[in-house]
Amino acid sequence: MEIVRPQSHRNLFSPNDAVSVPTIPLYRSAPPLEVRLEDFESFAIDRLRILKGISDGMSRGKKPDEMEKLVKESWKVHMRHQHASEVLNKDIISHFVLRLVYCRTEDLRKWFLSMECALFRHRFRFLTTEAQRAIMDEFDLTCKAVSNVEFENIKEKLGQVARSMGQPSPTVDTIFYKVPFEEVPELVAGRKVFISQGYAYVAMNQVVSLVATLFRSQLSKTLILTNRKWTASIRDHEKHRLTPIVEALSSSYLGPDFSQPREYAEISLKDIDQVAKTSFPLCMRHLFDKLKEDHHLKHGGRMQLGLFLKGVGLNLDDALAFWRAEFSKKIGLEKFEKEYSYNIRHNYGKEGKRTDYTPYSCQKVISSTPGAGDQHGCPYRQFSEENLRAALSRMGVNSRAMEDVMDKVRNRHYQLACTLTFEALHGVTCDAGINHPNQYFSDSQKILQPKVD
Repeated sequence: MEIVRPQSHRNLFSPNDAVSVPTIPLYRSAPPLEVRLEDFESFAIDRLRILKGISDGMSRGKKPDEMEKLVKESWKVHMRHQHASEVLNKDIISHFVLRLVYCRTEDLRKWFLSMECALFRHRFRFLTTEAQRAIMDEFDLTCKAVSNVEFENIKEKLGQVARSMGQPSPTVDTIFYKVPFEEVPELVAGRKVFISQGYAYVAMNQVVSLVATLFRSQLSKTLILTNRKWTASIRDHEKHRLTPIVEALSSSYLGPDFSQPREYAEISLKDIDQVAKTSFPLCMRHLFDKLKEDHHLKHGGRMQLGLFLKGVGLNLDDALAFWRAEFSKKIGLEKFEKEYSYNIRHNYGKEGKRTDYTPYSCQKVISSTPGAGDQHGCPYRQFSEENLRAALSRMGVNSRAMEDVMDKVRNRHYQLACTLTFEALHGVTCDAGINHPNQYFSDSQKILQPKVD
């Protein structure tokens, strides 16, 4: 792909080619077309919303039918385009941009590979049988459909497998493919296929496992190759244009903007102690409590808590009064005014470059690396199990919910652990999940302080 400045770009496929194009692209090579810089980023963000939705759904243990509904609705919302003929282009472009974004480290590759394969599986299941066969042809599969004679010979065995999964016995109209068993490891591991003489008999409704394995293998190899190209040339060659976008996308916050107070905000100094107990997420509650206890926070903690308070509606005058009251107890008023007040005004865009700084998202909080004596970061990631349990208990999380939270922490689903904490404390289900500390506060206030007309 060639990235260009704003101008129209041609469609990857002409209308005459549409019939020959498979319903799901296999993304074997980058498309030969020009892409506007704006589309390069916006298309990737839209696809990232889909992949993160899949990730959240899987982490929450949604059932297969719930996941299929989630993927179908998310794809319809985020992959749409004002020109219907451009949807396929958007699909392909967004995949290759995110391939560039997520090729750069092993952890990024692992996540992208898992989510893209999950997306491919669901999209494949939505296809008609004819379209699925077209995808199989695209993979150049050598497997052949089982003949009627062979089917009759193993009909009873196939029926036993089907019944063990709670499915009706296959009929002569059911299509089966005979493939080497090592090509469907997922079905073999789950005892979902009949195996004989090294071959697995795969029903048409199980073919997704076969093609998804091939898709995963293909994508895994191309991610490694893309990383080599990125390291060898693209990163330095595009350091002033694409590289900043690529490096930022993997940690992008995709939710609402909390740089300005929300509709339930405008808290004052007299409110802050109370709302800290009821509506602060654990990361901010911990910083708030440590500030009250030690009358000091190091730079990382001041930035994380200070921008959060700005986002929930604490104005500059109240913010100065708040920090002054705590810090002066330990270092004195003169030292506070000399060494700390400037940074508070700076966060509100009143000093320096006059930048209006934005509160930290969950992604930024989680990715921070606190040093000795620091209190910032994500407690779900940074705390020991004992300390985390104690902190959650002080917030009022009951023992049953606590175990669910700890299970998510052990599996490194830190935002989901925070979401479960919110649900336990507020008695609601938060389908969208918690993606920002200020979102936690805003959603909490909506429940605890219903809006007055």
